[in-house]
Amino acid sequence: MTRRVPDLSVYLVTDRLLSRGRELVDVVLAAVRGGATLVQLRDKDAPARETLALGRALLERLRPLGVPLIVNDRVDLALALGADGVHVGQGDLPPEVARRLLGPDALVGLSITGAEDLPTLDPAVVDYAGVGPIFPTGSKPDATPALGLEELGRLRRLLPVPVVAIGGISAANAAAVIAAGADGVSVVSAICSADDCEVAASALARAVQEGRARRGSR
Repeated sequence: MTRRVPDLSVYLVTDRLLSRGRELVDVVLAAVRGGATLVQLRDKDAPARETLALGRALLERLRPLGVPLIVNDRVDLALALGADGVHVGQGDLPPEVARRLLGPDALVGLSITGAEDLPTLDPAVVDYAGVGPIFPTGSKPDATPALGLEELGRLRRLLPVPVVAIGGISAANAAAVIAAGADGVSVVSAICSADDCEVAASALARAVQEGRARRGSR
């Protein structure tokens, strides 16, 4: 069966603490206006009921725009919300379990932190891989060591699904990340902490296009 392939170009991961006191729905909508193509709701410290309410508010605004909402880790919340899918890490619920619970039409993403994780990705189950961190990052204190662009390119050649790169990515280095092989870039602080989230997302979208042009000219 052929499942839909998400547009990973500018993949926003939410973080209320990094949003500088602004309403997260406003941050997300500004990012979408600027070119964000997919949103992951990540709030590990908030109570489930609070995250559910936030997810409902986001879905109400994003679904008419055709922008998918993915839930980080919590398959139960994704189910309760009727979200578009879930992203799981290596220590979370296995992707095959997430797929069984969410059904064939959901998006299922899996974090890949190095070559040792490759056997955990079954392309019959997982729609895309989140590879990283590419560069050192401060938004995820428990992040594994940075992979760098060369290792990103090597992993991309080994992965049978689209790849979104994450970790320390900004408009200044996003083009190089795409040129190295990533299908899209995933960011947290580059948008959530920006003075103008719409402008920040637009700059990332331009960098992604530049990176694709570089890759295509080789």
